[in-house]
Amino acid sequence: MTIVALTGGIAAGKSTVSDRLTTHGILVIDADQVAREVVEPDTDAFVQIVKRFGDGVVHPDGKLNREALGAIVFSDPAARQVLNDIVHPAVRRRSSELFDEANQEHRDRVLVYAVPLVAEARGRDEFDLIVVVHAPRQERIARLINNRGMTEADATARVDAQATDEQRLAIADVVVDSSGEAADTLVAADQLAEALIAHWPNDLASMPTRFPTNES
Repeated sequence: MTIVALTGGIAAGKSTVSDRLTTHGILVIDADQVAREVVEPDTDAFVQIVKRFGDGVVHPDGKLNREALGAIVFSDPAARQVLNDIVHPAVRRRSSELFDEANQEHRDRVLVYAVPLVAEARGRDEFDLIVVVHAPRQERIARLINNRGMTEADATARVDAQATDEQRLAIADVVVDSSGEAADTLVAADQLAEALIAHWPNDLASMPTRFPTNES
């Protein structure tokens, strides 16, 4: 089974790129969606989270209060590790099930796994190609402040809780430059999609290594 990982730091534009890939017929499995699924009420991960962090991380409707949980874990590395130890194995199991289903039902389609924490939590050898959507740290902090209404302290904490730019770029086979305008990122995503389709599944190693390319 051939799997392309699409990764990037918070506010880099990974979702913009993955959404664009789907318009080209590429099958995208989103780890963030899987992560939400595995912590639905009454799942094993949900029960463990509430047991560890208390009822304060649960909304009155019984669902996980992500904002309250985030406020805890992004200011406490030890708490963040506890949460990761609960959620990551559940995400891996569910993702593997989805990969198997895709391999059986959509064998001829390009398969992309949009996953934020490759540099932090996944093995380099798990994927056939790693695509990093990259915008520099300071640009991502600015986006969190301007687009999501975070304070500078909160935005910085969110960004710095993840891998550094250097760590993420070190594992990249392909880099999508998302540091500019959204329209430029969409052009890069279109070029990436065309290249993935053209080189799938046995010639990924000969793909361009940076998008957007200079080609029109």
